[in-house]
Amino acid sequence: MKKKLVIGALTGALVASGISFSTPDVNVLAGGPDYNGNETIKNDRLHSYEEMVKMLQHLDQKSDALSLEVYGQSVKGRDLYLAKFGNNDENPTVLYLTQQHGNEALTTEGALQFIKHLTSNSQEVKGMLENVNILVAPRLNVDGAEGDVDFSLDDYVAGTHTRYNANEVDLNRDHVDRNQPETKALHENVLQKYRPDYMIDLHHQGAETTLGDTDELVSGSILYPTNEDVDPEVVEKSKQLGAVLYNTVESRGFGTLSKYIGGSAPTISRNGLAVEYGIATLLFEMRGMADHYREDYVLGQKSNGYLIKQAVISLEATAKAIADGSIEEADTSFWDTLPESSYNRSETE
Repeated sequence: MKKKLVIGALTGALVASGISFSTPDVNVLAGGPDYNGNETIKNDRLHSYEEMVKMLQHLDQKSDALSLEVYGQSVKGRDLYLAKFGNNDENPTVLYLTQQHGNEALTTEGALQFIKHLTSNSQEVKGMLENVNILVAPRLNVDGAEGDVDFSLDDYVAGTHTRYNANEVDLNRDHVDRNQPETKALHENVLQKYRPDYMIDLHHQGAETTLGDTDELVSGSILYPTNEDVDPEVVEKSKQLGAVLYNTVESRGFGTLSKYIGGSAPTISRNGLAVEYGIATLLFEMRGMADHYREDYVLGQKSNGYLIKQAVISLEATAKAIADGSIEEADTSFWDTLPESSYNRSETE
């Protein structure tokens, strides 16, 4: 059994601090160090469930643009929140889903910053929201993210976050049977109610994924739906969504993306939602995890700010491209030459 580490402060605090990010001059700062037992894992400044709810409720009270909805409850009875912007049936709708796995935390930190941005009342945001409906479902696996589960986390590096829900079920393998309350609520009260046209499912992968056969670490990996029953038009729209995200990250200078090696099972949201609902879906796997029983999955803290920013700019850019229609002109040919991930070690989504 690994010795538990003292839990301290995380660079994720940048989300709450208002510190701005600038584009650095060197590449892949979002790569950062892995853990390897050499760095204290610091998770206490990630938003806890209570802190996340407090932030969402505060933004809801101050912003007319935001409508906050509880769409279900977890195994342990925690409310699941959906942040909604825009309510025009004539506009396309995009869903951003984070933390199906409770130990994949920085995506939610980025989503919360994105929600805050959408409540800013700026003319740019107002103009965008006139042309797109945005749904953000931050942290589907609220129990796993709290470590409030019915199994032991003694073998985890930090013992604070787990991939699975309280019943030790992988929620991203439950999109057909929907046996768990979290996935059942997502399908019945979000997907079937709002019928999004696009979805980005944000995850984290192992800390040592590289670009093809090189030694270059990537800051993330992406993949469109690969199930054979997905409509080809949906696949193409998904590839366009990936093109917008890829170009955004690569152009900023602090991230590099590879093509994720993922399965084709319909139980995985990337595939199942594309088949069942005709949603253009994109998997976005960012580097490293907040906690795991494998040390080579866990990421140190030094580049968390850049990884959070990577999520934020990706959400902003894809929402804008859907709103202004430029996504329909996105060149998908890059997928043909995008190097595949190597040393994936991310439990295949």
